[in-house]
Amino acid sequence: MKKMFKNQLVKSRIEKANRLKGMGLNPFPNASDLKYVKDIKDIFSFTQLSTGETEFVIAGRVRLLRKMGKSGFIHIEDETSKVQAFLSLDNLGDNFKVFKNMLDIGDFVILKGFSFFTKSEEFTMKVNDIQISSKALHPLPEKHHGLEDVETRYRKRYLDMIVNKEVVSTFKIRSLIIKKLRNILSNFDFLEVETPVLNPIPGGANARPFVTHFNALDVERYLRIAPELYLKRLIVGGLPRVFEIGKQFRNEGLDATHNPEFTSLEFYQAYSTYIEHMDFIEDIFKKILKEISPFRRQMGLDYEDGLFSYGEHKIDFNNWQKYTFRDVLIEIGNISEENIDTIEGMSDVISYLTGESKEELMCLPLGKLWEKAFDETVEEKLIDPTYIIDYPADISPLARRKDSDPTLTERFELFIAGREFANGFNELNDPIDQYERFLSQVESKDSDDEAMFMDKNFVEALMYSMPPTAGTGIGIDRLVMLFTNSPTIKDVIIYPAMK
Repeated sequence: MKKMFKNQLVKSRIEKANRLKGMGLNPFPNASDLKYVKDIKDIFSFTQLSTGETEFVIAGRVRLLRKMGKSGFIHIEDETSKVQAFLSLDNLGDNFKVFKNMLDIGDFVILKGFSFFTKSEEFTMKVNDIQISSKALHPLPEKHHGLEDVETRYRKRYLDMIVNKEVVSTFKIRSLIIKKLRNILSNFDFLEVETPVLNPIPGGANARPFVTHFNALDVERYLRIAPELYLKRLIVGGLPRVFEIGKQFRNEGLDATHNPEFTSLEFYQAYSTYIEHMDFIEDIFKKILKEISPFRRQMGLDYEDGLFSYGEHKIDFNNWQKYTFRDVLIEIGNISEENIDTIEGMSDVISYLTGESKEELMCLPLGKLWEKAFDETVEEKLIDPTYIIDYPADISPLARRKDSDPTLTERFELFIAGREFANGFNELNDPIDQYERFLSQVESKDSDDEAMFMDKNFVEALMYSMPPTAGTGIGIDRLVMLFTNSPTIKDVIIYPAMK
């Protein structure tokens, strides 16, 4: 800890803080009922401010400091704006030495004064009282180079937010997106609920869980990988529309679109279908994009008539497409109809694409082979919003089978810019079928460590009857990435996982 205070610049600032104390001034005082720059602009008209007739008090962080003998200028900023202030010995008297000798960039200050315009016609505050409200003991990153090291940006997000203002805008948009999702669902009579994060069985998705130990009961518990099975129990219990926005945890690797701790929305609706949910999600996404478009423009991001950029792609939200899983493998993945419907044919295709052993691939069900082929040949090509529907049953253990073809399920996934954004389906409410599919998952655990556990309590709940239900999950972090043109998930999670 002592090393933190040995830096010469830090030692100099600590000395200034001590000198303030010696003058009877607390470098970390309490303060309340203050006006920030944005508040002043809201309360007073520009005319009132420009005439210099109204005294006002503002608070903010010092970002620029110019000392010139018996006078000087500072720039202070708050979360939305900044203002220039002029300080002089004539106006401040003895308090001028606080500005002259004690003030540093990064300090929070409280200023009292009147307004005027400089010769260059810049709106400026003429200060007649200054108080340091919080002394910065560590210098901010150098102005012109900023905070460029990516690792430092993510580990010290507070510095990232001070130096790179677009980061603040990203998290404001994130908050607005979550608020909009919550409001839309609430307006459609969905009830927001909270389900357990510590689970006796990790269920609701295929993923490797985090394991912890519950000392009081001397049992293992798992951080939830999805809230699905708990939310569907509530449908059984008589709540027809429920949703939850919360953290999920999956013990997987780190990359541009994956963080082991992430945020999702899941909602379930009795007497609805996955077809209706696709229409609902399209409407939700369009409403969110329209709502945040002014904030995107402030960040310099384009948006016009449903068109916007994400990375190298131009996304058209007027062009929503839909393919069955089988059709998209043929039409976009260029897999021949000769190979598409047989394990041997698909094993040949996957072996050619990935170099995997055909003998090992032959042991997989056809649906797994389709999934591998989709990952290799289709996903990255789906740029405009595209629904893929009718997934194989052997990769959809919680989805209802299609009556017309029981090898397939009434399921969709939404892809935009080559990434998955939503997953939904008509829920499986046949307890016998659900038990058998759980059993199949358990039997495959030797070769698949992401396979689901057997959840007998959930099967028992289904035995009390769950009405026809559709459910959807949306990855909020990826949604924020899309709408803020962020290349990595670390840019939209305030404190991402780091090595």
